[in-house]
Amino acid sequence: MAAPSEPARVAIVAARNEADRIGPALDGLRSALPGARLIVADDASRDETQGLAMRHGAWAISRGRPHGKGGNVGAAAVAAIGEFDEDATVLLCDGDLGNATGELRPLVDAVEGERCDLAIASFAKREGGGFGFVLGYARSRIRRLTGADLAAPLSGQRAMRISTLRSLLPFADGWGLEAGMTIDALRLGRRIAEIELPLTHRPTGRTPAGFLHRAAQLRDVRRAVRARR
Repeated sequence: MAAPSEPARVAIVAARNEADRIGPALDGLRSALPGARLIVADDASRDETQGLAMRHGAWAISRGRPHGKGGNVGAAAVAAIGEFDEDATVLLCDGDLGNATGELRPLVDAVEGERCDLAIASFAKREGGGFGFVLGYARSRIRRLTGADLAAPLSGQRAMRISTLRSLLPFADGWGLEAGMTIDALRLGRRIAEIELPLTHRPTGRTPAGFLHRAAQLRDVRRAVRARR
């Protein structure tokens, strides 16, 4: 009897100027999800992210100017929907994870095992970052709008079926992608499971650039929340 084939899977990696990490990130995904289609949603990187992605066997989707995370991942999601059946599994993740993407298999297993409709990774250990204001804001607003109390509503590491992905488009703009997706999924009655994983990424830190990043993130999260009131 022939061994059962792997289910159809696609991984979408959000990246901008991740030349130092995109190769290990794709290698980690290929190890965790053999045979999966790899797509890099490249937000007009100025470095070698796009070329390295293609050399590592990924399909790089990039436009001439930055569109923000929500716009670029949304474009990659539309491409995946056009290529895969409704039952295929899609994994979203961030390129700054590097080879820690190899730890993301439990998200896919949770969806394929019917434990949930949307699996979200939470980091077992918080690394760097700011004072938690953006996370606290997102958690409180999601609780107010949906009644759900989530630990990691801003995590970019998520798995779902293509059918669920389709129902959550269009994504909120920019860094509002995850908060908007979480609210939309809960309002549609999708079952969410948060799974703690031993992940590492590049922390923004308490630097001027880090605070500017978090200010932009808060702006986009607030816009996503306001649009869903």
